[in-house]
Amino acid sequence: VQLQASGGGLVQAGGSLRLSCAASGLTFSRYAVGWFRQAPGKEREFVACSSRTGGFTYYADSVKGRFTISRDNTKNTVYLQMNSLKPEDTAVYYCAADNSVIWSELKNQNAYDYWGQGTLVTVSS
Repeated sequence: VQLQASGGGLVQAGGSLRLSCAASGLTFSRYAVGWFRQAPGKEREFVACSSRTGGFTYYADSVKGRFTISRDNTKNTVYLQMNSLKPEDTAVYYCAADNSVIWSELKNQNAYDYWGQGTLVTVSS
């Protein structure tokens, strides 16, 4: 199983980026997916998650209204559209996949079975 995250980079505050996470080696449509991030010197934190079909999504309060998680099960890919970026959004962003899909647990990184390698997002002020 492999999750390959991409799309990170350097952007000015107020700008946008779209992250992608391509999955292989698993039946992607059977997995809920999530995005987490880890800022320098801080613990990894939940950002957003999506149900297997994409019909249900959930966001951390810090990104609600600015970030959108979506998925294309025909391409085995999950996306994170990030708008109105702030310097405090600077972090390494990780995608993850969870087969058990206990919805209430999807904010918990321990619920996830597989993780991508991370992609760095830097937001300058």
